[in-house]
Amino acid sequence: MKSLSYKDAGVNIAAQDEALERSKSAIRASFTPGVLGDVGAFGGLFDVAKMGFGEGSILVSSADGVGTKLEVAKRAGIHDTVGRDLVQHCINDILVQGARPLFFMDYVGTGKLDPTVVSDVIRGCAEACRDNGLALLGGETAEMPGLYGDGDFDLVGFIVGAVERPRLLDGSKIKAGQALIGLPSLGLHTNGYSLARAVVFDRLNLDLDDKPELLGGATLGEALLAPHKSYLECTMPLLEEGLVAGMAHITGGGLPGNVNRMLTDTNAVIDRTSWKTPGLFQLLVEGGNIEREESYEAFNMGVGLVLAVDANQEARAMELLRKAGEEPWHIGHLIAGDGKVLFQD
Repeated sequence: MKSLSYKDAGVNIAAQDEALERSKSAIRASFTPGVLGDVGAFGGLFDVAKMGFGEGSILVSSADGVGTKLEVAKRAGIHDTVGRDLVQHCINDILVQGARPLFFMDYVGTGKLDPTVVSDVIRGCAEACRDNGLALLGGETAEMPGLYGDGDFDLVGFIVGAVERPRLLDGSKIKAGQALIGLPSLGLHTNGYSLARAVVFDRLNLDLDDKPELLGGATLGEALLAPHKSYLECTMPLLEEGLVAGMAHITGGGLPGNVNRMLTDTNAVIDRTSWKTPGLFQLLVEGGNIEREESYEAFNMGVGLVLAVDANQEARAMELLRKAGEEPWHIGHLIAGDGKVLFQD
């Protein structure tokens, strides 16, 4: 009887080692002064004090994935961009509580490990970490034949950041009369892809190389794989001046399902005519005959981040955002209420 090996059962340790070896230089390039140790330890070590945080600081953490955007990446054969998406999605999730990211960890689960694919994913994570000033501190790659099919993989990220207690955004600074500022997204970011794929691939029978008129010259693949934007750099000057009362990262649930998360005894009144809906969303809504309210719950509709600021500080906030290269919109205001998002047209 032939002796069975782990490789015969579908798990290739050598391929895992190769993927890690290909990724080491990108990972090390993300290291910040707080990192202790090197790639390969069982646990990542991080010294918060070396990043300027002291006893009065609070650690903020989050975990997320990029959903079925992975299916688009797989179809396109482009894998580093979803690594970047993952990191920047997680950055925004803790940013809205005022936190600056410290380190990140990734998890890749696959049926049959392709070292090139996995190293591209990890490289995307590492480059996004480097660009945003946090360390890729560790991670896990798991080959699980039978659980995932050949060519399938999943991607999850875990982030830890810190905020000094007086700067924590926990809803206590939100009040009626404040203005709402919207910042543009670069596309779907990492939400709504199951519905989007059903529209463009199943209903409209489009290919990734197609250039629908509404996309203004971009291919469908370019529009669908547009990165999940990080809002860290543009909002930090506002946070440092104490201008921000609250923020909402517009992910699954859209504007009504995320802006409400920063509200306490207020309602948000949002004017849907205050920004132009990008062509990709028009294509999806029209092509799928999606009801209007459904579209605002499934997609971000062009708004990736919402900030609440005191009305008398809105001009200064807008000035700083424009200086950072953003195109902010005044999209509404807060009134007394019970945590609802109300739309105006």
